[in-house]
Amino acid sequence: MDQSSASERAKPAISDIVAGLARDPAFASLRPSFVNYYDDVARNARLDALTSRFVADGDLAFDIGSHVGDRIGALRRAGARVVALEPQPLCAAAIRQIYAGDASVTVVEAACGATEGKLPLNVNSSNPTVSTLSDSFVASAADADGWREQVWDTTIDVPVTTLDALIARYGVPAFVKIDVEGFEADVLAGLSVPLPALSFEFTTINRDVAVASIQQVMAQGRYSFNAALGETHELLFPTWVSADEAIAYVTDIPHEANSGDFYAVREMSR
Repeated sequence: MDQSSASERAKPAISDIVAGLARDPAFASLRPSFVNYYDDVARNARLDALTSRFVADGDLAFDIGSHVGDRIGALRRAGARVVALEPQPLCAAAIRQIYAGDASVTVVEAACGATEGKLPLNVNSSNPTVSTLSDSFVASAADADGWREQVWDTTIDVPVTTLDALIARYGVPAFVKIDVEGFEADVLAGLSVPLPALSFEFTTINRDVAVASIQQVMAQGRYSFNAALGETHELLFPTWVSADEAIAYVTDIPHEANSGDFYAVREMSR
């Protein structure tokens, strides 16, 4: 019997690892995320279909704000090598267990921003998915419908790197996903080279961040945009739109839309 094949078969499935973490009291605050992001088969099929539009086998991708790593899984299923950034120690520990032994996943326990250094992370202990470096995000949530119940109850100092520093170390990625709860424009401010494609989260409580993010992307070259709301992972527009149209969209959508992701592709690369 081929020893490497036997070793591969002996590895526990990701679903089994996630199920074990969900039962572990040490990861109790992440249980809703494990369920929402790993157990929804239809949602993950849509995510895989969308992800495969931007990466192919052997490509490099960055996952900025990995949380519990479901986007790592989609990128790996598309064949990409992944550098995953996550500043929360509990989330980083979960990701390391879920993707243990996968040489194509590099976990960096750090945040990403405009400059390298350290910054205080506002931690939401009961809902870590919305922990953020953005004080304005926390302030905006305090008076917003659907957000008032969220509590950022502690802060921790975390190391911060930049997209430029990651590129210098790992190479230029084919795709970068950014989901950092209102800190997206700061992440993009640390980028000085054009990328083939990227995505960044937007929220209706911080529309100005989405506008600034679009402008940061356009500072690197000519890009076209599309969007996906919430966890639909389906592009809204039948054709890619301009930066001005993307800004008009995020400016006009109702508050109840809550959040989504903009996707940007460099026009010369499509």
